[in-house]
Amino acid sequence: MIDHAHDLARVREATERLLTAAAKLDNASVAEPSRLPGWTRGHVLAHLARNADALVNVLEGRPMYESAEARDADIERDALRPLDAQLADVRESAADLQRASDVPADWTRTVELRNGVTDTAARLPFRRWVEVDLHHVDLGIGYELEDLPAEFTERETGFLADRFAGHPDVPATRITDGTRTWRTGRDAAAAAITVTGAPADLLGWLAGRRAGTALEVTGGALPTLPPL
Repeated sequence: MIDHAHDLARVREATERLLTAAAKLDNASVAEPSRLPGWTRGHVLAHLARNADALVNVLEGRPMYESAEARDADIERDALRPLDAQLADVRESAADLQRASDVPADWTRTVELRNGVTDTAARLPFRRWVEVDLHHVDLGIGYELEDLPAEFTERETGFLADRFAGHPDVPATRITDGTRTWRTGRDAAAAAITVTGAPADLLGWLAGRRAGTALEVTGGALPTLPPL
């Protein structure tokens, strides 16, 4: 069962962790490339702030974004700001999201995200945790996949395995870190390919952050995963 209050606490911790680390940057380093192709660190920070605003919209029954074009334009507009403006925006938008989450509501209700994707409201805090912690890694400032909380890594690995389950372009695959096992791809129950690796390497592959060269693959080639 999803515990949204627990996940909201983890979001607060992850946000403070990111803000503390990013505060050590300067205006020049904010303008440098992040690990995401085509995005500077400023783009990543701007995206995090606008994503918080978007989740407030979802919680309050409005469309997540006005449009895909408006979303992209807002990120491009805000990416060029100096460090102090970036940090203030991330902090203030996160506080707005926390206030919206504190309003008594039916957390079992279905909400709509981008591109017609739906989910229960209770899963939104974990989705936000994913945004904050993975994009912290994407900043390339010393926080790595190995540094992610173990709970986060296990849950996000399971979430991504479920996301690709039944996908016609992903062969049936068994994923294991030697202790836990997940299945994904088309006809996942009949998996012939097994991918084994450290938790951080498995998550990095599933999340498109690592090529998977550190993984052991038997029964076939390492599957190529669709973009998230």
